[in-house]
Amino acid sequence: MCRWAAYIGQPIFLEDIISRPGHSLIRQSQCATQCHTAINADGFGIAWYGEKPEPGLYRDAMPAWSDQNLKSLTATVKSRLFLAHVRASTGTASSRNNCHPFTHGRWSFMHNGQIGGYDAFRRAAEMMIPDDLYPFRRGATDSEALFLVAISEGLEQDPKGALERATARFEALARARGHAPYLRLTAALADGERLYAVRYSSDDQAPTLYHRWSDSRMGQAVVSEPLEEGEHDWSEIPQGAFCTFEGRDVRIEPFRPVACSIAA
Repeated sequence: MCRWAAYIGQPIFLEDIISRPGHSLIRQSQCATQCHTAINADGFGIAWYGEKPEPGLYRDAMPAWSDQNLKSLTATVKSRLFLAHVRASTGTASSRNNCHPFTHGRWSFMHNGQIGGYDAFRRAAEMMIPDDLYPFRRGATDSEALFLVAISEGLEQDPKGALERATARFEALARARGHAPYLRLTAALADGERLYAVRYSSDDQAPTLYHRWSDSRMGQAVVSEPLEEGEHDWSEIPQGAFCTFEGRDVRIEPFRPVACSIAA
């Protein structure tokens, strides 16, 4: 599975999350400790917010640890809100278009997890993307498809409800045509003002997810794995939770995808 990290708060250099900590995201791309896949070498990406409403985006299919441009970018760019991801493919090709985060307008989105048996119902999943959004389908991942379906379900007005409805549709497809585990999900999304995160699974094995406020940085980090070994002040996000981060405030609500039926 993939690893990711997100931040919201006072502007910091991207490297303060992505490369400088002892168990930074780049370190996790080489040696993750809380997932089945220790190596996450199938690409990486960063979406960050600056002066414009839309995020900047930098992605590549090479391993994060080998990209000198990434090191230079993270050392010189500051942001108050950003998403970063290192990828371990669950079946789709290693290409730039399949690297997270994905963006649309002011929204950015990244995902870790799996949708069981996706290859068996990929065409049906593609059909859930409306015609007006399908031109924005650049890659072949289930993650990008989930993001576009969430947009069609009203992400702009109701982020939690839209993601619940989109997740329910994908889980129903997996139950009807795929295989267990039907859906495991941690995801982060941002609209330029707020950071949202979700941890959910159709079984009791949701991928790990933590958050922590830093008084020194005056910001909140949300991560797949703690950024330093031995730090014990990270709070684990419970399974079945949707979180809204705005400044220091954290709101945690139940995440309950609404059941729906899909013809087998």
